Amino acid sequence: MTAATAVAPAPGADEDAGEVRGRSLALLRSLLRPVARRAALTAVVVVVAQLALVAGPALVAIGIDRGIPALRDGDAAPALLVAGGYALTALVAGLFTAATVRLAATVSQAVLLDLRRRVFRHTQRLSLEFHERYTSGRIISRQTSDLEALRELLDGGVTTLAASGLAMVFTAAGLALLDWRSGLVLLVAVVPGVVLTRWFQRRSQAQYRRSRTAAARVIVRFVETMTGVRAVQAFRREAQVAGVYEAEAEEYRAANAEAIRVNGVFDTGLVLIGNVTVAAVLLVGGLRVLDGGLEVGVLVAAVLYARRFFAPLAQIGMFYNSFQSATAALEKLSGLLAQEPTVPDPTRPVRLEQPRGDVCFDGVEFGYGDGPSVLPRLDLHVPAGQTVALVGETGAGKSTVAKLLARFYDPRSGAVRVDGVDLRDAEPTDLRAAMVMVTQEAYLFSGSVAANIALGRPGASPAQIERAARAVGVHDLIAALPDGYDTDVDTRGVRLSAGQRQLVSFARAFLADPAVLVLDEATSSLDIPGEQLVQEGLRTLLTGRTAVVIAHRLSTVMHADRVLVVDAGRVVEDGSPDELVAAGGRFAELHAEWQRSLHGE
Repeated sequence: MTAATAVAPAPGADEDAGEVRGRSLALLRSLLRPVARRAALTAVVVVVAQLALVAGPALVAIGIDRGIPALRDGDAAPALLVAGGYALTALVAGLFTAATVRLAATVSQAVLLDLRRRVFRHTQRLSLEFHERYTSGRIISRQTSDLEALRELLDGGVTTLAASGLAMVFTAAGLALLDWRSGLVLLVAVVPGVVLTRWFQRRSQAQYRRSRTAAARVIVRFVETMTGVRAVQAFRREAQVAGVYEAEAEEYRAANAEAIRVNGVFDTGLVLIGNVTVAAVLLVGGLRVLDGGLEVGVLVAAVLYARRFFAPLAQIGMFYNSFQSATAALEKLSGLLAQEPTVPDPTRPVRLEQPRGDVCFDGVEFGYGDGPSVLPRLDLHVPAGQTVALVGETGAGKSTVAKLLARFYDPRSGAVRVDGVDLRDAEPTDLRAAMVMVTQEAYLFSGSVAANIALGRPGASPAQIERAARAVGVHDLIAALPDGYDTDVDTRGVRLSAGQRQLVSFARAFLADPAVLVLDEATSSLDIPGEQLVQEGLRTLLTGRTAVVIAHRLSTVMHADRVLVVDAGRVVEDGSPDELVAAGGRFAELHAEWQRSLHGE
């Protein structure tokens, strides 16, 4: 198998923890590099804010021990200076804390915008092979819950960690400078606090990973159920599907409940340790005040510092929750961004400026992923302007030929060429302009009918859009809609029938005016009146261009210049429809069955 057709591993598959961590850190560095200056400024602001906050208890000590005695002696200057200093530090702390929030939000939103763009653009760039095995629910989970986890971390988690760590360091340093004995009491109290925090980290790590996995499963189940809701309702499987969803939702609830329980134990333990520490500082310091070994103001400051010390520790513990959640999310996102297209752009693209549409399959061998060959060897030449129809049983390889021609996949060996240019070397924009594929599912985006037709040629005028609609026989249908061409079709075209959506997709293809047109079961969703309506338009659409038509309905096939009967990836019959009917082979049998169905036999 060539590198072009190798299937890239799923995110996290066959990778050790070191590789995943290194990949995630590399992604994080690339995201932070453009905002490095703002991040550095945020760090400086955090330091100033914490210094201003820690200065408060020290000023209280000075005010009690120096300002009040001086005021009693008639000197108000020390008390006023302390009061002014306290007000100033409070103002600085408030302003710089607010600035921290704004700067952190600016940095986080810039990072998240960059990451959203990367994920969206990269996901679009990935080949069809990736999207066929990576469910839409998982992709949506990357864009929603995983990015939300990172947002929670970046918006306040990082600055909270920095502020909390600095607050603890500055608080301990301030207390040690005021009274080292009270500092020793605080140091002893840190030990059970650290032990409790470490216990919390170990337990929360497992719980948050369980919660993230359960959340992803709920999202995937919901998206897949809503996407396939027609099948669910058609087979009356609502109760069964609801049961599966409720089980996964219950797992998510249980994971969150356990995480909340762990948080409750952690918070309660920290409050207990903090209160005991305050009591110990007050007891030891109070005895020393009675003996004259400690000033009252210093005791008050020591109590204030002790009370402040454990609050940041709780915030650090909560940050660990966000950190674990964001780490798991970053691993998934980096895994997605590490995926490489299995259909890469050419390094030296060849232009297709005026394509004629001469198609050649030269010794093409192909299979999906590591599976067996679907096309053992295909040699096929379709001259420019010829319409070729492929018929055969389901699984014969007809749609595979269409996907290779549209370059959704690359062959394992051999080459698919247009006008002598290997599709792997063709300039991608030129190739997409020269080649249009209309599939069985005519996907319409939310918006107007006109906008959906104009997808074939962005910037087309209303007259050009109407001309394309008239050409394929859909103008009268559109004109009868409430707002005509401006009628909103809603997501997936739910306001139009399957046949009507297919007619709109034909108009889109006609407006694109490609040199090569591929129709993969494009008329299968049309009823008999709808099929009769579109046949004339379809002949107009096929005129003057190379066309490869895959269809089970012979009404479409009979208009082809040439028919290929495909069996197990090989062409077993090749000729005009009349020639193959006269030959009495497999196509003749299909033709006879079709004739009998028309006459109701």
